[in-house]
Amino acid sequence: MTSNPSDLPTSHTLTGLWARAVARQPGAPAVRADETVLTYAELDAFSDAVARDLLAAGVRPEERVALCLRRGVGVFAAILGVLKAGAAYVAIDPRYPVARRDLMIEGSGAGTVICDAGRTDEFAGLTGVTALPLVDPDAVLAVEPSAAGPSAVVARPGSAACVLFTSGSSGKPKATVLEHRSVVGFATNKALPELTSQDRVGQISSLSFDAFHFETWCALAHGAEIVVLPALPDLLASDMQRTLRRLRITAMLVPTMAVNHVVREDRDAFSALRILHTGGDTLLAGTCRDLLAGEFSGRLFNLYGPTEATTACSSHEVADLAPDADGVPIGRALDGARLHVLDDALRPVAPGAVGQLYVGGYGVARGYLDDPALTADRFLPDPFSADGSRMYATGDLVRPHADGVLGFVGRADHQVKIRGYRVEPGEVERLLGRHPAVREVAVLAHGNDQDRTLAAFVVRRGTMHHSDLRTFAEETLPDHMVPSQILFVGKIPATDNGKRDRAALLEMLESERARAVGYEPPSGRSELLLAGIWAELLAVENVGAGDDFFALGGNSMLAFRIRQRVRRETGVRVDLPEILHHPVLRDLAKVLDDLTDTAGTARTAGTAGVPR
Repeated sequence: MTSNPSDLPTSHTLTGLWARAVARQPGAPAVRADETVLTYAELDAFSDAVARDLLAAGVRPEERVALCLRRGVGVFAAILGVLKAGAAYVAIDPRYPVARRDLMIEGSGAGTVICDAGRTDEFAGLTGVTALPLVDPDAVLAVEPSAAGPSAVVARPGSAACVLFTSGSSGKPKATVLEHRSVVGFATNKALPELTSQDRVGQISSLSFDAFHFETWCALAHGAEIVVLPALPDLLASDMQRTLRRLRITAMLVPTMAVNHVVREDRDAFSALRILHTGGDTLLAGTCRDLLAGEFSGRLFNLYGPTEATTACSSHEVADLAPDADGVPIGRALDGARLHVLDDALRPVAPGAVGQLYVGGYGVARGYLDDPALTADRFLPDPFSADGSRMYATGDLVRPHADGVLGFVGRADHQVKIRGYRVEPGEVERLLGRHPAVREVAVLAHGNDQDRTLAAFVVRRGTMHHSDLRTFAEETLPDHMVPSQILFVGKIPATDNGKRDRAALLEMLESERARAVGYEPPSGRSELLLAGIWAELLAVENVGAGDDFFALGGNSMLAFRIRQRVRRETGVRVDLPEILHHPVLRDLAKVLDDLTDTAGTARTAGTAGVPR
């Protein structure tokens, strides 16, 4: 059992935390988006106006208010305004499909939606829901702060602060309710490196992803400046390293899947940062070695924590790794968190054994909204606590080491039976990951009953043939754990929240089977060039002229790399949208041919009349 008692300020609220930050430095910059900058005092006035609008609309304490806003300073004013009105905000990414957006609004019981001006009609079909346009900040800030006046509603530490949705096994998302004291406990946690008023925190996550708590509350609690960056796909399409340096970003929390990918392409992309947190999936040992061997001189932390435990409950600073390390620990408990590694009878396991991780302490959520049965199933009485508190059953399997550091093994609900043997795919991943040419690997079970087998999706480091890895697997693993199918892929796909996308992996498996049925070889210089690049980056053999970039596992990150490779090999610049809008190889080859012809014509015109 790993436990970290502390004197966390759980008596505090987010509104109290914010009030203290404003009082300390009212004139300091609080949030910046493009050319718009609001000081702490200005953001306070802006949020007061939002709170007044909500109270005038009849919003009461503990009610839910959905936020569906595009990225910008208004998001932060809306969050603070909702909390000042005594309500809880429901985080909704405006990029979500309308059906999922409406499902979240209805599932949260929100009676009010704050949206961008001009978009209120989009919510007219929702019964019992009032859409309020976000107040115009220019109109608010033109009024003297004393005339504007603050909200009079006072939240309590146990008041609901926000509702975050996570995926549910039934297909219906689960609505997790987090309280003020839990988010304050994370924002002010002494086990994390402290931000300062000189820090500029890069904000890239979706409002609906719990990494947003670091970008918002950790920054505001310490008087730092939040800098709204482009969404991650757009940031990748630019020169990330240059962008972070130009905006003087010093701290970020970046999804693990993105860190694994970005460092592979540019190990110095995060070199401007003083603090780099990552979390959400398995951080690769190779990623850490590459990052630390480059120009990055800051501090790297691997964070672990489900939404139900408020963003993070453990951390591990990665300063170096043993040459034979095949994984990165998730570390020790944050201050105020209690981590229990238990067997099926809820007894602590011995060091070196595998057990399920249960989380107690300040960060445990209130539960799942309007789902008492599921709440009772996952939030259990903590038998190791004398205060009657609860612990959350994460469903994650971990291994405690003798020094108290925890290592992640896999998901308990991903265990499968192969030919009668119980297999943990995460253990197969860990062992395959020891091969020096394996950069990243995901293993999934597919099929039913006696026909169930394992498939391995492998991101290669350099050159490796299927037979090489199969031989290694047969020499390393028992027969029932050797994957029956090995697919080389350019990247392990991730969900919008940075988690491994199992559904996308299974689709890739089915697509590969279907692709083998028909094959049309590439022809012509551009088709052959692109086929070679695709084969390498997507790790697919026999790329055909009719193959679709996305069907082969492509995404915006890989499109960015294709753009860079084409420019490096041909000197022709293909814009990222051209790659994304022409996913079939022959169509993209035609775009490249046209650009090549245009560039050649321009060079000819430029040399016409020049004496030889």
